[in-house]
Amino acid sequence: MIDRNAIQKAQEQLGKLLEAQMERVEKIKAAPDWVDYSKISPIKIGILPGDGIGPYIAAEAERVLRYMLDDELKSGKIYINTIEGLTIENRAAHNKAIPDDVLEEIKKYHVTLKGPTTTPRKGDPWPNIESCNVAMRKELDLFANVRPVRVPKQGIDWIFFRENTEDLYALGPYGIEVGMDIAIDFRLCTTPGAERIIKMAFDYAKRNGRTKVTCVTKANVVKTTDGKFLEVFYRIAKDYPDIQVDDWYIDIMTAKLVDEKRRREFQVLVMPNMWGDILTDEAAEFQGGVGTAGAANIGKQYAMFEAIHGSAPRMVQEGRAQYADPSSMIRAAAMLINHIGYHDRARKLEMALDICGQYEKKLVITGRPTGATGKEFTDYLIDWLNNPKLEETWQNYVKG
Repeated sequence: MIDRNAIQKAQEQLGKLLEAQMERVEKIKAAPDWVDYSKISPIKIGILPGDGIGPYIAAEAERVLRYMLDDELKSGKIYINTIEGLTIENRAAHNKAIPDDVLEEIKKYHVTLKGPTTTPRKGDPWPNIESCNVAMRKELDLFANVRPVRVPKQGIDWIFFRENTEDLYALGPYGIEVGMDIAIDFRLCTTPGAERIIKMAFDYAKRNGRTKVTCVTKANVVKTTDGKFLEVFYRIAKDYPDIQVDDWYIDIMTAKLVDEKRRREFQVLVMPNMWGDILTDEAAEFQGGVGTAGAANIGKQYAMFEAIHGSAPRMVQEGRAQYADPSSMIRAAAMLINHIGYHDRARKLEMALDICGQYEKKLVITGRPTGATGKEFTDYLIDWLNNPKLEETWQNYVKG
């Protein structure tokens, strides 16, 4: 027997979701223009240590950040401070992804550098609160998740633009159970949401001399949402006639990234949220794993930079947190430095990370006492930042 009451209840829930998304679309259309960091003094940087191994790697990333921006900190052009309260314990106590007072404090800062935070799953001892990352992206409208992956020796220089506020991640917590036997989740794609992330990818390519932009979808099966994303991609591509474009389906793209004959062809890639989550984790393995890759979450008014891996509570439980690799969060710090306008210093930090993590590798982090601690690795990295042969060594690495 068909349960008409269950259907009606599901329809009402869907109606509320649609109303909320229509309101969000209007906010996107009315959003202010991009913030100009050159006109801000001081630029306020907030450090969000997170939980698990987060505080350990955040301490090392902050140390590098303060080293790279020492002159600006002394002159008062930049201000750095720690924002407390984004631990799983505090979020669980408030039963919120981000407690209200913490969110209010975050909004006082122009950019933040964030450590990993625990997202509860079924069976965990925590309430089933939403992902802190997802909540922050939505609250601050951080619509662009930008993840670079570079392995110069292999000719890999990819940058991924992943839509950050729509798709499964936007409506994932709001699925509908219809009776006892049917569960439905939702994907979301809006025209203005797709337009702004795709335009950002093309603008990046144009500014940085990239000659190709690739769109990744599953539009042959997910015809409505991915179909819209792909349609918007090719429409916007017409405004950039000097840039080559192509598109791939997510399943074959995961294979092409490991195809030595094809992977060097890819430069800038843009995609909906879920496919970006999958593809960027795969791509990070070429660079040394998710522990070595940073990410930017960028909106017009705020930006948040983070490690892309989890909080690894097991490492803390086993007393190994001091051996956690800070590279991912330090790469995020390099992206932050670049975002606020210090491009040469960001490049210098990226070169040092390449040398320490991929080329010389004098210290290796294993996550255990068999390898270096995060502090030892950071000391090693800062030594290279002081080395007058940094550029020369990096060039030798690139040339093989």
